[in-house]
Amino acid sequence: MTKCFLRISLILTGLIMLFPTQGIAETPFPTIHEPEGHGVECVEDEDEMRRNHMNYILHQRDKTMHEGIRTETYSLSRCIDCHVQPNDKGEVVGHDDKEHFCNACHQYAAVQIDCFQCHADRPQKYIKRASKPQALKEQLQEVLAAKDMGDAQ
Repeated sequence: MTKCFLRISLILTGLIMLFPTQGIAETPFPTIHEPEGHGVECVEDEDEMRRNHMNYILHQRDKTMHEGIRTETYSLSRCIDCHVQPNDKGEVVGHDDKEHFCNACHQYAAVQIDCFQCHADRPQKYIKRASKPQALKEQLQEVLAAKDMGDAQ
């Protein structure tokens, strides 16, 4: 029994000498951009949001979609408006860019982001809209009229 223990101890000591742990770096947490503005605080503290943000977003989704209750406390657009800001070049990147607020953590955790299939991934003030909203309205009316014509036949 003692010889077995000594052998295991020697093997482990040899492995530690071969593979020292001091040179191994830990993977750092992704950078989280702080909310913008004086006195702006997140709706929950950082550790709480890191662990439970998806629960808040899903709860908000259920309240909004199933019960028709719209509040801002845990709304995705509020998160985006605060946390997604222009980078050093003045660009506001989309969710598929590694610099996007959501993307950094989601890549770190190997979790797919599917929110932005429907929701905006940038604050509304940074989204460039067509300068002629009337043209969009006319296009929509044309599409609906063509659909009505097709239904009538």
